[in-house]
Amino acid sequence: MLNRAQPRELHKLVQVGDGQVRLATIVRLRWIALVGQLIAILVVAYGFEFPVPLPHCLTLIALSAWLNVFLTIRFPGSHRLSPPVAAALLTYDILQLTALLYFTGGIGNPFVFLIVAPVTVSAATLPTRFTIFLGLIALLAAFGLTYDYWPLPWYENLKFELPVLYKFGIFTAIAAGMIFIALYVRRLAKEGREMSTALAATELVLASEQKLHALDGLAAAAAHELGTPLSTIVLVTSELEREMGPDDPRAEDIALLRSQALRCREILRTLTSKPSASDPMHDTQSIRELIDDAVAPYLEYGKDVFINAMPMEWVTDEDVAKQPVGARQPGVLYGVRNIIENAVDFAETRVDISARWDAEKVVLEIADDGPGFPPELLNALGDPYLTTKSQNAARRTSKAYGLGLGFFIAKTLLERSGATVECGNRGEGHPVGAIVRITWPRSFFVAPRVGNKQALEIARG
Repeated sequence: MLNRAQPRELHKLVQVGDGQVRLATIVRLRWIALVGQLIAILVVAYGFEFPVPLPHCLTLIALSAWLNVFLTIRFPGSHRLSPPVAAALLTYDILQLTALLYFTGGIGNPFVFLIVAPVTVSAATLPTRFTIFLGLIALLAAFGLTYDYWPLPWYENLKFELPVLYKFGIFTAIAAGMIFIALYVRRLAKEGREMSTALAATELVLASEQKLHALDGLAAAAAHELGTPLSTIVLVTSELEREMGPDDPRAEDIALLRSQALRCREILRTLTSKPSASDPMHDTQSIRELIDDAVAPYLEYGKDVFINAMPMEWVTDEDVAKQPVGARQPGVLYGVRNIIENAVDFAETRVDISARWDAEKVVLEIADDGPGFPPELLNALGDPYLTTKSQNAARRTSKAYGLGLGFFIAKTLLERSGATVECGNRGEGHPVGAIVRITWPRSFFVAPRVGNKQALEIARG
């Protein structure tokens, strides 16, 4: 599952070609058109020996060839054209083909329908306004060719002339075909881009999962390697605490150091514990119990933490109004705890934690009165190796300047549970600060069956 920022970034990445055409594409298509035009002119002039204004036609073909040569020399093939430049080049193609048709029979020329080709290219690649502009140019050109043109190359002393009504019918067919093809091609191109977006989103999720699996291995290795030094720290601090006595001014610092080492060891034990080791009596927990477990380590950090858990205002059904109770999941607890820790770190004086639920969803909001998220980082929050902690904040909270892996892991663990994680800043009427909203479907909080039937009652409290 993706947060709101990720689809916007994917939309930008996948739709790079929407409104931008590679120069190589237009140059290649023009070479194909020029070869076809040259073959048609030569076959008519020397194969059928019809009178063709060769100087005029060959000049127009040579002009387009020289334009292709210039563009190839001036720009690399991978160069992308802006929409106005691409529209200008396609307009030139329409006008060049119109001039060729003018010298070779006008709308009576069987190749007149090729005037639709540049409009089709625009429909697949350029914004709608440029496609409409090119369509109007092509229709005006086709309309002009209906009444003004050089005679169609034909047998000597035999004039080939179509009735005006028939020529108007050809013009109508060109207009209808142009509109239909443009709409159809644009629809196909849009669906193709949407499919590319979906594939890119899938790849992003898989890459996120792969990174998390790699971090799982690192966590297990860290737990194994850090166990011994943490035990040594606990042992040494216990000896120092006993030798100094309670009246020593350094005793409080030693006690703090020992408690933090014990906490580190407990965190590592929690991360590496197997689900089968859980107590059946504690396999379930309510949303309030989840909050209490997550916030417990941070109640003595000098910040006021206010917790509120109640059904949404419109809930009237008694069963729906009861606290949601679900399986106890260490990954979810870790994710919520990490977000609460960040809120406590950045808060000036208070952190507000609220849970609301109805029959469809459960929403947990964690807000603080700190500086809030930097606007330039809002869209990137949740990416690995991105931190919103400034150096000053790091010093103020006695924390090292982090790499943002904690929030990435927390967010991914929560999204694995089916939650949607949204980050933002508090609006008007609230203190300045950040807010993180976690939304689960109500179905996530479905208590599993346990051996002791009283477990569920205990969890409901």
